[in-house]
Amino acid sequence: MSEFENTRIKELIDRLGRIIAADEWVEDINPTQWTALYYLSRANRYSRSPSQVSEFMSATRGTVSQTLKALARKGLIEEVRSQTDKRSISYDVSKTGEALLLARHSIDDALTNIDDTQRSALLSGLELLTQNILLARNMRAFGVCKTCHHHQPEAEGGFCKLLNVQLAPSETEQICHEHIKA
Repeated sequence: MSEFENTRIKELIDRLGRIIAADEWVEDINPTQWTALYYLSRANRYSRSPSQVSEFMSATRGTVSQTLKALARKGLIEEVRSQTDKRSISYDVSKTGEALLLARHSIDDALTNIDDTQRSALLSGLELLTQNILLARNMRAFGVCKTCHHHQPEAEGGFCKLLNVQLAPSETEQICHEHIKA
């Protein structure tokens, strides 16, 4: 691949990121808050702590702390204290937050205009690019449970061999911070 093509790919990814971010200025939340809200809505019950949100977003803990406080003030997320360790907190998305996440963005419509073969190729290429960047930065993948090395499929949901817990069917589709590609 030529240097021109590499530069063009970076330009297009940057442009798409900016378009998506512009769409995320919704209902008095900014793109950083949107990303945190979206992540929390997709993360499994073991992956919703402030440090995991921070790691997923590649943001400082201070930025994420302020972001989570803002989302809580707006009634979009709710703080959950651990039953076993009262110092440990995680967050759940509220009904108001879930409703906000239903908003369609321009990328949603644009993706429906791409045929299945092109969309699959785009997905594969973006996954590989993301994996390479994460590997180079020594960062976690945060993949979906059902694609994890630790996931054991079962008739109803699955089982996480790492955490030794049953997974409901919906949990197998959620993001996990412990994910290791199968």
